[in-house]
Amino acid sequence: MAETWLRSFRTALPTVRLAHSDDEVRDWFASVVVPQYETWIAEADGSVAGLLVLDGEELEQLYLDPSWRGTGLGDRFMALAKEKRPDGLSLWTFQVNRPAQRFYERHGFIAAERTDGLRNEEREPDVRYVWQPQRT
Repeated sequence: MAETWLRSFRTALPTVRLAHSDDEVRDWFASVVVPQYETWIAEADGSVAGLLVLDGEELEQLYLDPSWRGTGLGDRFMALAKEKRPDGLSLWTFQVNRPAQRFYERHGFIAAERTDGLRNEEREPDVRYVWQPQRT
């Protein structure tokens, strides 16, 4: 999972500084993400094609291996997240990540807050998105 996360981050966010070394990211996945959060992966040919991490109503991580972008895998992960959290979801993404923002907006998320980035480790301006199901 960590290797996919690193490849995806570097491809999607080339201007954003990684707050931790590759080894620290690997350790974080092994000691925090996998044991403490609800994690889902898509596997193809023995490799992780994508990952979804949920923490309560927070969509913590949704990353795809760069070769899997545009294949519908992200849509499938989003459907899974909404199925698992039918009362709503929230997430943060960096303001420079316009493709992610378009993706989330296409899936019904609404920008609820923008920050200057002083509260995240990368010190990168970000935006909080929320999704609430439509009640009939």
